[in-house]
Amino acid sequence: MSVEEFTPSQRPHRRSFTTLIASHALKRPRMRSDEELQQAALQLINHNHNLTELILETGSGPERSPGGCELLAEGKDVPGKIGATLLECELQRQAQELGVSVGVLCVKILMEKVTGLNLREDSETALINTTQRTELSVVLKAVRELRSLFSSKLLWKEYWKTKPVLEVVYRLHTEEILPLQYTVTSEPAVCVWLASQLQTLCGSRTTEPEDTDVQRQILCTVAGVLVSAGFEDVSGSAVSQSCCSVLDNMLSWVLDSLSDRNTPQSAPSAGVWLQTFDPALFCVSVSEETLRRFFKHSLTFILTHRPRLKVSDAVSMQSQWSFTKTPALLSALYCKVCVLFSVEEVLSHLQQVLETCEVNWENVLSCVSTLLVYHPDTHSCLKELLSRLLTSAFESYDVERMITGFLLARQGALEGPAVFPSYSDWFKMAFGGVSGYQGSSKKSLVFLLKFLSDLVPFDPPQYLKVHVMYPPFVSGKNRSCLQEYVSLARTRLADLKISVEQMGLFEVVSGAVAEDEPRCPALQDVEKAVALFQSTGRISATVMEASIFRRPYFLSQFLPVLLTPRMLPEKPDARMTFIEALRKAEKIPAALYSSYCEACQREQQLQRAGVSSSQEQEENPQTVLLTQFQELRTLLSAGATEGDVRAQLARVSHTLRSVCAHHLDNPTEHTLITLNPDQPPPSGTPPAVVNLILQSFCQCVLDACRVRPPSRQGDWAGQFVKLLLEHTQIYTALLHRVLQLLQLQGPSLAAAHVLGLSVFLVELHASRCLCSPVKLPHSESLSPAEALSSVLPSHTRQHMDFTLRSSSHTEDLSHFVPGLLYKQLLFLVPRLLPETRECVLAAQCIACGEEDEDETECVLAWTSVTDPSVCVRTSAKALWTHSTFRNLWKHQELQLSFEEWLRAELRVQRSLDALTDAERQDYERWVCTQWFLPLGVDSGGCGGNTETACTHIINSLLDTGTQPLQVPFLHTDSCFADVLSRLQELLWEHHYSLIQRRMEREEGHFLWELINQRCQKVSDSERMSSELELQRILHTCNRVLLAVPAVVLVKVRCVGGRRVLDCSALMDHINNHQRRVCRAAGVLSRSLTTHFLTAIFSASVCCDSPAEAVNTALSKINVQCPLLLLSAGHWWRGISPVVCSLWGRVVGGEEPLLIKTMKNCHQWASRTLRDTSVLPSAPALLLAVCLRSVTEQQGGDTEHIKANLTLLDNNTEVLVFLFFLYITDFLSAHLRLQSEKVNRAKDLSVHLLTLLVDSSYWLSIFHQSGSERSVYGCVSLMSADAEVRLMPFAFCSVLVCVDVCVLRRTVRVPGFLHTALKCYAALLKLFLGPCSTAVSAETPQLLSKAQQIVLKSVNLSPISALTQSQQSQLEAEYAELDPQVAVALSTLQPQDLCLDF
Repeated sequence: MSVEEFTPSQRPHRRSFTTLIASHALKRPRMRSDEELQQAALQLINHNHNLTELILETGSGPERSPGGCELLAEGKDVPGKIGATLLECELQRQAQELGVSVGVLCVKILMEKVTGLNLREDSETALINTTQRTELSVVLKAVRELRSLFSSKLLWKEYWKTKPVLEVVYRLHTEEILPLQYTVTSEPAVCVWLASQLQTLCGSRTTEPEDTDVQRQILCTVAGVLVSAGFEDVSGSAVSQSCCSVLDNMLSWVLDSLSDRNTPQSAPSAGVWLQTFDPALFCVSVSEETLRRFFKHSLTFILTHRPRLKVSDAVSMQSQWSFTKTPALLSALYCKVCVLFSVEEVLSHLQQVLETCEVNWENVLSCVSTLLVYHPDTHSCLKELLSRLLTSAFESYDVERMITGFLLARQGALEGPAVFPSYSDWFKMAFGGVSGYQGSSKKSLVFLLKFLSDLVPFDPPQYLKVHVMYPPFVSGKNRSCLQEYVSLARTRLADLKISVEQMGLFEVVSGAVAEDEPRCPALQDVEKAVALFQSTGRISATVMEASIFRRPYFLSQFLPVLLTPRMLPEKPDARMTFIEALRKAEKIPAALYSSYCEACQREQQLQRAGVSSSQEQEENPQTVLLTQFQELRTLLSAGATEGDVRAQLARVSHTLRSVCAHHLDNPTEHTLITLNPDQPPPSGTPPAVVNLILQSFCQCVLDACRVRPPSRQGDWAGQFVKLLLEHTQIYTALLHRVLQLLQLQGPSLAAAHVLGLSVFLVELHASRCLCSPVKLPHSESLSPAEALSSVLPSHTRQHMDFTLRSSSHTEDLSHFVPGLLYKQLLFLVPRLLPETRECVLAAQCIACGEEDEDETECVLAWTSVTDPSVCVRTSAKALWTHSTFRNLWKHQELQLSFEEWLRAELRVQRSLDALTDAERQDYERWVCTQWFLPLGVDSGGCGGNTETACTHIINSLLDTGTQPLQVPFLHTDSCFADVLSRLQELLWEHHYSLIQRRMEREEGHFLWELINQRCQKVSDSERMSSELELQRILHTCNRVLLAVPAVVLVKVRCVGGRRVLDCSALMDHINNHQRRVCRAAGVLSRSLTTHFLTAIFSASVCCDSPAEAVNTALSKINVQCPLLLLSAGHWWRGISPVVCSLWGRVVGGEEPLLIKTMKNCHQWASRTLRDTSVLPSAPALLLAVCLRSVTEQQGGDTEHIKANLTLLDNNTEVLVFLFFLYITDFLSAHLRLQSEKVNRAKDLSVHLLTLLVDSSYWLSIFHQSGSERSVYGCVSLMSADAEVRLMPFAFCSVLVCVDVCVLRRTVRVPGFLHTALKCYAALLKLFLGPCSTAVSAETPQLLSKAQQIVLKSVNLSPISALTQSQQSQLEAEYAELDPQVAVALSTLQPQDLCLDF
């Protein structure tokens, strides 16, 4: 049966030639040798004349059957070798028949096969499809075995005629058939073709993954070959030059594509070629030195590519070449070509190129900007380069180096102060001082001014302003040279319609580039003026000066912008308040203000109608800002390089200028920032922008921390904060928002916000030298981080947890953590975690040694902080035990002092404390006795001195009690009582130790010294505010005095071998301070009186004779401190049980004379109210006060009291003191507006004056400046300051109420006229002075009546009533106060005493 007769199902499968050969070999392995078998096969193949099919058979490879392994000797492919050999034999046979060489025939057959694949369907393609790629691979695999038979030169010559495809050339190169190095040098047009194919390949839009991989492989392979061939050989061979030509053409195409703003669609194609600049793609095919030569050549080519612009063009167009305006792909190209070099090497090469070649200034300057943004080291390297350039320029007077230096400095300034100093700072630093570059000689100065003058026609106005406002330093004799330049620059500014005189009031001339449409300076001035008015509450001095000295600008620009019509808010905002203040100051013309009000009304009507008269706003750039922040988050989440993150931050900074539409500020111009959380945020920055920035920052921190801990994140957060410093309005609004969050919403913040705010505080602290100080209410100016840390609340349990969370989110503490934030943690951790208290004591010892930081420990600590499943206290404990945290004890400024701990503890609210009362007592006792008492003074402790500890506690208690009510965290439920308990314990210990060691302080007790120092600060008794301040201070001091053990208030010292009481400190305190603010009429409070007497009686125990010591002390008190004796008599019925019981308990035996005298005086006073009785042997003052006390306690009407007082008309001294006491009652009731008590005290005073009218002793009460040696001189030690000032008012008030007959008798009293004239003059001054509110509304009528009495008294008095000096003094005084009285005094003469009043 023939083959044709088989059915399809019966027909055997078609097998390849090699399979057939293998099958025959398997059937008869022993019949023939290998040579015989090969010869037989060749004879059989001679019948097949299709070499193309034979090539395909050979290239497809053998199909091995399971049984074929027996023919494979030692793993060799015998059938494949046979196929290649057969193909070679057939080619030789046919070549002999055709009469051509084997190589020619082989090339011809290969070209026929390649052409038959129809690879060039598209004339512009550089790739082939998948099917063609498979078939071509088979063909090339077979031809690879025959590469020794033909010439590569012939193959390329034939293929060049067919319009080759780049992928085919790539395949020929990879199969080692046709080297690419030869291809490049074969024809001059090949370089052009290869560059065109590479550009086409870069522009190919591949959709299949296979095509994308092939595209990348072709580019990397071709680039690797070109770089290797072009830069391995430094001799400059033809191959090297051709490869360099192709690379230069591609780089030129990339640069042209990126610089052509009209065809932005070509930029992505050019971006594909940029991947060839990745050193990792070359692997081991290219050496590092070759790559460095290639990248240096590329950098040179970029810098010198198409130098179209002149230097003058670069000067005027430079502002358009900042980093944010440079195409992103171009910036990426700069980074890639510089990746193998350090910044120093790049700038050195840049300088070399600038000095030897004509450059493309746009590429040069944008490259510098990219280096500054991506590499932080560029800042210092560029400053060194500028220094070298300027030094060399002034040495050789080289203009080219001069212009290069200026262009580079200005380019750095374009990137903002966070990257490089502003142009104004650089210019002032280089030329503003005596040590400037031009200061060496006049020739150098002329050279600089000539250079600046040549720049004037091309200089942008912002640089001309810098030169005018901050001119170079010149000596006095060269001032004319500078004036010529300044005049030229001003003329140029005038030509540009920019006048220095029309600059903004608050404009900062820094050389920063204005936007394409610069804002009106007046708009910036208005915003700044309103912000200053809002923070200070008054019109800025700059605005007031401008309204006078710059009136044209003020009227034509400032006011029209300020008075722009708008819909006014219901509640006046800062702008409205500022306008009203200017109107009241008459700085706004009436007509202009009226027009403004009418326009605002029209605007309000239009708004209500749904129509806006304002211009249509452009698209809000906040969307762009949001997108940029999202891109920043993506970069941080992906762990991008620091340069990429810094570049994105530069774009964010550029967008912020558009969002808030303000110019860049110079962060070196530090102005005080005033923040108040209770006031609205500063105007000018939308709250949405502030929230977006803060929220985005927190999210970025969270994303970055998920990838790596903060110590490995780079400096992106610090760069973020620095770029905010460039935008003062945003920065101020952001600080205000953070202040509100920390102080008002802290416990409710999420973990991400707490982490972000903590990092923000840390970075603010790291950049504190660049930040303006911040002033919070009731505090001094601090750095921003310290100010914000100071408002972290810790007075309740929730606030403590929040502050603990904020303080725990800090890493690398020794460099970045704010001191106040760290001290908050030092305060809270031992308080909330008792198990860490022992670590505090151990840390003090560790601080003295060195301890290495374990990286694993850092990672574990950070994990415990950021893990949401870990509680706050566990995180704080992990951080506390961290070695970095413990090492902070070495830093003196970060150690928590005893005073700081006391301030923090006194802010804690007891009812909401995290500790119970018992826990708090234990904690405070541990702090005082175990932590700070033994701690050295240099470390903030007490050095083991209990007196120092008590001093700190007392000062803190007094500070807390005298704080203004507006201070944050101030409340009445504080730990004041708990801290007082610690003071009592320490005072007892201190007192007991002194007794045991029998030590005495010669200068007195430190407690009185502290209190007296506080009270002496308020020394101006003439001011009402001073008295109120003293009352507030003494109120707190009295709380401390009443809490301390009474025995420590009185000192026992040895005099003449006997131990006696020393009450001098107590008496001085009462006379100098307590007396000035007595609340009751001439008496101390009951509690103070009891405590002071208790102190005297308790201290007498240490004396040799307690009763004698008490009597001696009280006798001195009677003379030197009558106020205490008066108070004791006033409160005796209430304090006598306490005093008598104390004496019986601690001393016993005979009672002191004071107790006996007090009992006798009160018994006498009680009997006197019923009938007459004999006066006891006691001071008249004590009798008077006891009589008044008993009278007030028993009550009764005024007439009954008057009748009883009449019985004492023979006891003048007692009546005088009673008169004084009722006068003080009258003034006290008058000051407290108690009308009933006023009338009662006045009636009794008038009655007593009637009884004393014939005596002159009562006059001494009203001129207390007289000698205190008299019996009644002690009244000056018993009167409060307010009462002393109002004594003239009391004198006149009582005098006008007495009968006429009594007045006639008073005139005869010696000294009455002088007293009356002095009191009347004092009353006039009191009425006309600042304390006029202390007198009643009836004072004018009182003055009129008093004047009549004084005039009558003058007329009724003889000349001898006044001495000559008194008369002269009074006449001069009344010449201004009351001329009528002055005239009467001048005519003083004897008159008839019967003249009626």
